[in-house]
Amino acid sequence: MQQVDRVIAQRLDSGVPLVGEVSRYIISAGGKRLRPALLLLICGALRYTGTQHFNLAAVVEFIHTATLLHDDVVDASSLRRGNATANETFGNPASVLVGDFLYSRAFQMMVDANSMRIMQVLADATNIIAEGEVMQLMNMHNAGLDEAGYLQVIRSKTAKLFEASARVGAILADASPDLEAACAEYGQAMGTAFQVIDDVLDYTGDAAVMGKNLGDDLREGKTTLPLIAAMRRGNDQERALIKNAIETGDVVLIDQVVQVVRSTGALEAARLAAATEAERAIAAARRLPAGDHTACLLQLAAQLLERQS
Repeated sequence: MQQVDRVIAQRLDSGVPLVGEVSRYIISAGGKRLRPALLLLICGALRYTGTQHFNLAAVVEFIHTATLLHDDVVDASSLRRGNATANETFGNPASVLVGDFLYSRAFQMMVDANSMRIMQVLADATNIIAEGEVMQLMNMHNAGLDEAGYLQVIRSKTAKLFEASARVGAILADASPDLEAACAEYGQAMGTAFQVIDDVLDYTGDAAVMGKNLGDDLREGKTTLPLIAAMRRGNDQERALIKNAIETGDVVLIDQVVQVVRSTGALEAARLAAATEAERAIAAARRLPAGDHTACLLQLAAQLLERQS
């Protein structure tokens, strides 16, 4: 990861000072670096011996960071990872344009891998992520979104880059089609579980630990799995309350909504859905060669359900 951070620092260089300033601001704000770490772990598990994985790990982090810059503008977010968002600090135009810079820089760096297959996987993933964001936008304040529709959105906007990161690691290591499929399944399952837990934390987490404002999803009108489960399990009055909160984005109702989400067992239902995805990731990782890197992949999936931020 230190090597990846060095690549990131080198490739953030730009002749335009504001580009570098905004890029460094969001990249240095922390973050788990899960997607690049996943790519590196897959390469290690499959005994890759080259150096291109550092470059491509930086590529997936740039793609991810670009989506964050754009998301925060769309969602009018003011806090991420405990810090003011880039749009709060530098304004919306700078955030959008620097997000564009990070996308285009990522595509420049992809060429270095000299692999049309890797370019295809990352280009397709970037396109699907954008589609997922549009799907989410179309479903803002839509209390009728069901679990299947919710999963379609998060598998596009979140899980797809996890999946692509794992698949790129397998392609770099020249893995067999079966091993590549196992890696991709691991990534998709991990990304899905990660987002479900993220949505649970919006109703249970500590704002200081999470580094974002609690109730943001409700304010933005996002129909997430805890709300879907609560509407499915609640009585008519509880369903009406949640439906009204989603459709209006009224955070004055947040305390009542949280009470319903907790009392109906919706959080347990959402965590069970995340656990099912984590088990799918574990089963996929067990198809990889035994070793320290594979053990780390298994541990990562097991610990995902314990995350608090």
